Amino acid sequence: MTGGEARDTLPAGLGDAVRATAEEIAAVLRGVADTSVPVPGSRWTVGEAAAHLAQANELMADLAAGRERGYGDGTPQSLAAANERALAAFGERAAEPLAGMIVAHADACLMAADGPGAGSVVTPLGPMSRAVLVSYLLTHMLGHGYDLARALGRRHMVDRERVALSLPFLMTAMPRVTDAATAAGFTARYTIRLWGGARFGVTFTDGTVTVTPRPPARPDCTIAIEPVTFFLMALGRVDPHGAMARGRVLAWGRRPWLAPRFPALFTAP
Repeated sequence: MTGGEARDTLPAGLGDAVRATAEEIAAVLRGVADTSVPVPGSRWTVGEAAAHLAQANELMADLAAGRERGYGDGTPQSLAAANERALAAFGERAAEPLAGMIVAHADACLMAADGPGAGSVVTPLGPMSRAVLVSYLLTHMLGHGYDLARALGRRHMVDRERVALSLPFLMTAMPRVTDAATAAGFTARYTIRLWGGARFGVTFTDGTVTVTPRPPARPDCTIAIEPVTFFLMALGRVDPHGAMARGRVLAWGRRPWLAPRFPALFTAP
């Protein structure tokens, strides 16, 4: 490696998780003759969701390779609008070719991310390292893979291990998807504990959020949550109140009543 090159090493298991997730999504799609089936909780059909996933994986591969791509301004509204424009310009909706594209572009992203180059890339959600970009790729595939599996009556691919690998992106993205109106003037310190896994801190100071890999010394509220529930809640796939009612979320501390407010402080992109 020459003096001007640097390698942004991927965390252990991340590349394998990306490949496995892409292949599992492709397996869900292959053999599906009718992609006009609606995706639950979405305006998209299976064909549209798969097309979006193929396009997004290609976008991630380009970003990992250092090619700049404009795609909204990072707000959920602009990303949604960019998604619709991209879908309108892309006519493929058949399952087999889209399955192949999803796998091929995920592989291309991994190849570019694991090679030598500058450590930071510009993404629709701001600058991030290539390692965090690949965590973004995994998170995005898991979210839409979950949707496709539900639409087609198949088992989804979100599990505890993959949720752990999505955390670098989710923690990076949280300040960027904070709902400014909901968080305005809010001050509180949260500890987030995934059952049997990671802990991290989320601190609001007069509406400004900071996410830290270590919990605050004196949190106002500690939220303990089952990992898959945390992931699906973060992506807007699970109702927080239902998860709490089912005992998948627990809270304690000096101000435990702040727990139900936490999910509403963010808008899933």
